Amino acid sequence: MRVAVLGAGVIGTTTAYFLARDGHEVTVVDRQTLPASETSYANAGLVAPGHAFAWASPAAPGILAKSLFKADQALRLKPTADPRMWIWMALFLRECTAGRARVNTQRKLRLCRYAVDMLHEVVADTGVEYDAVHGGNLYLHRTQAAFDAGVEHMGILADQGLEIRVLDRDQVAALEPALKPVRHLFAGGVHSPTDESGDARMFTRNLAEHCRERQGVEFRMETRVLALDADGDRVRRVVTDRGDLETESVVLALGCDSPFLARGLGIRLPVYPVKGYSVTLPVDGRNAAPVLGGVDEANLVAWARMGDRLRITSTAEFSGYGRDHRPEDFRAMLAAAKELFPEAADYGAGEYWAGLRPMTPGTTPILGRARFRNLFLNTGHGHIGWTMSCGSAKVTADLVAGRPADISLEGLLHGQAR
Repeated sequence: MRVAVLGAGVIGTTTAYFLARDGHEVTVVDRQTLPASETSYANAGLVAPGHAFAWASPAAPGILAKSLFKADQALRLKPTADPRMWIWMALFLRECTAGRARVNTQRKLRLCRYAVDMLHEVVADTGVEYDAVHGGNLYLHRTQAAFDAGVEHMGILADQGLEIRVLDRDQVAALEPALKPVRHLFAGGVHSPTDESGDARMFTRNLAEHCRERQGVEFRMETRVLALDADGDRVRRVVTDRGDLETESVVLALGCDSPFLARGLGIRLPVYPVKGYSVTLPVDGRNAAPVLGGVDEANLVAWARMGDRLRITSTAEFSGYGRDHRPEDFRAMLAAAKELFPEAADYGAGEYWAGLRPMTPGTTPILGRARFRNLFLNTGHGHIGWTMSCGSAKVTADLVAGRPADISLEGLLHGQAR
């Protein structure tokens, strides 16, 4: 079957891999010159079922309100005149109850755990390199009250079968020696040993090369998708600025741009961008850089080691579609990183980046068939798309083939009550 995958980020490229593995003739279409040039370009790098919590939570409304007056909040709102922002925010606030947060977290974790297994399967099959670090991620808390609450919160994940280890500050330092000089800053941490980290951009580009060379996948880069042309109950062609692409099935994996294309077919997708910031620093022979990835929960600053680089990420900013950034946007996250790892990297030689996470109100992705028999969705993965990518890609390939998925898709399919 001829299948068009729209989007060459980590979601679209992994989907192309699994579709081609099934024997389909796959064409990937993307407006950028290279795969993984937008959301997947410089994300946090954590493959983190241990951080699968829904962002829509009882605490979120208060933090967002506070951000209107304090610019250093990790979760912040910058209002715009875009009516789509306010419609989406209203839906988001509806999800900010304890009950909804628990349900959405459980749904995310189900897909995340499966996705890690599928990532290992892809790597075993292809040998693709991506500066992977195994051994788990650390989630650190600075006060005893926050530590106790964090451990209790982790119970949502542990109840679903995720292995977690509760560590005091000395055990944290023993597991990650780079934190030994600053262990007094923390009451303790939670170690999720099945978590890992790696460079999503490197993974995506190397996997795309495998797809081209070994599976015959065609990548049509620098090509803008303008519309989908439907006839009856099927999408017949993809209209681009470089001509039409005839197809038998379409997978929509355009992240934050998915709603614009879907709207032309009368499909409403509640996906809106949430901006994140990252700095990538050279470690260049320094011996105080961390090995394991992790999160300083008090500041919501994450880190991940990627070979001779250290990735620092922070902030969830509701501010529209702009990808611009200023030095002050990175000030708080860099201060937190320097406090944790003062000798870890060359802080004067960072590569600064801002990207858009395609977020749904419940922060769960949207998968499955949409209105037409041959149009499939794989979008809305939010802050944890790298973690979910291989799982949602395999699910999508199963649905295209008419096979039942390996996991329950309750609450993840388009059109279901969410």
